[in-house]
Amino acid sequence: MARLSLRGIKKSFKTANVLHGIDLDIGDREFVVFVGPSGCGKSTLLRLIAGLDPITEGEFVLNDQRMNDVPPSKRGIAMVFQSYALYPHMDVYENMAFGARLMGLTKPEVEARIAEAARMLRLEPLLKRYPRELSGGQRQRVAIGRALVRKPEVFLLDEPLSNLDAALRSEVRLEIARLHRQIGGTMIYVTHDQVEAMTLADRIVVMNLGRIEQVGAPRELYETPANTFVAGFIGSPKMALVNVQKTSDGITFAGGDTLALPRLPAMGDGPLKIGVRPDAWSLSRDLASPGIAASVVYTEYLGENAFVYTRLTDGTLVGVRTTPNELYEPDESVRLSVDPVAIHYFSAEDGRRLPA
Repeated sequence: MARLSLRGIKKSFKTANVLHGIDLDIGDREFVVFVGPSGCGKSTLLRLIAGLDPITEGEFVLNDQRMNDVPPSKRGIAMVFQSYALYPHMDVYENMAFGARLMGLTKPEVEARIAEAARMLRLEPLLKRYPRELSGGQRQRVAIGRALVRKPEVFLLDEPLSNLDAALRSEVRLEIARLHRQIGGTMIYVTHDQVEAMTLADRIVVMNLGRIEQVGAPRELYETPANTFVAGFIGSPKMALVNVQKTSDGITFAGGDTLALPRLPAMGDGPLKIGVRPDAWSLSRDLASPGIAASVVYTEYLGENAFVYTRLTDGTLVGVRTTPNELYEPDESVRLSVDPVAIHYFSAEDGRRLPA
C-alpha cells in the first residue's frame, strides 16, 4: 500500500519561489506522470517527495505518516535518475546489490532480489558487465533494477528516457509499463514529453510555472483541457489556438471569414479563443468554397499519415491531418473548414475553458 498526499507544498531556493502551493493525492498502485515544460517545477516536486530537498512550506503524508522530516533512506521510496547514476567501478550485479546491502539484508535475500529484478528486466546475461560495456537502454534498465531490489513502496522516475534515442525510448517505455503491471507499485514519473505521459499514465499532472494546471486521465486532458496551456501542451501535433470574435450566431476570424455555429459559449459578443485539433480541420484548394483563408507552410510526411501546416491571415499556425497522397506546395493558398462539434472554447482573457 502506498498512498501519498501533498498539501500546500511550497519550495523556495533563497529568493526564488519554485513551487507555489501544490495540492495532490496519489492512490495506491497508481501510475502518475508529472508533465510540463522545462523549469515548471516537476523534478523539484519529485525531489521533495524523495526527501532529497527540504519542503519550505506544506505537508507531505505517506500512508497517513507525515514525512517532512523523515530522511530519504527511511521513506520506503526509490528514485531512478535521468543520468543513470551507476557506479562505473562496479559490475551490474554489484550496482544492483549496493542499495540492498545498505538496508541490512542477508546475502541470500540480496541474491534473491537481484535474481528477481534481473529476470523482470531481462538483465541476466549482463550481470557481470560494467556500465561502460552497456548501451544506454541497458544502463537505464540497470538503474531501474537497482531501485527494484529495494522493494520500495513508491518508485520515482525522473526523466529516465531523455538520454535515449527514439527507438530505445520506445523499448524502455514498454519495459516500464510492463514492470508497473507486474509489481503493482505506486509510480511517479517525470517527463517533458507529453507522448510518454499519454501512453504511460493512469493520471497526468500538468504543471506550469510551479503550479498544477490540471490533473486527470490522459483522455480527459485530451478531450476536455481545462485551459489553453493544457490544450496546447497535450496532443501531438498540438491543438491550434485561434483568436476570433464571437457574434450572435457564429465567429469571425481576423481575415474577415465567418463561421455560423450551432453552439457557442454563454457570453456576450466579443473576443474569444477557439481550439481545434488537427483531425477536425479539412483542406480545400477551391478558394471560392466556404471556410477560412490560409496558406501552406510545410508538410510532414509520416508514412500512413501526413500533417499539412498552414498559416492563417493573423499568423496562427494550424496543423491539419491529411492522407499521404494529398500533396500541397509551400505558399499554396487553401481554404480551411472545421467540424463545429470539435471546437473547444476558451476565454480570451485568462484562457480558461468555456462550456458551450
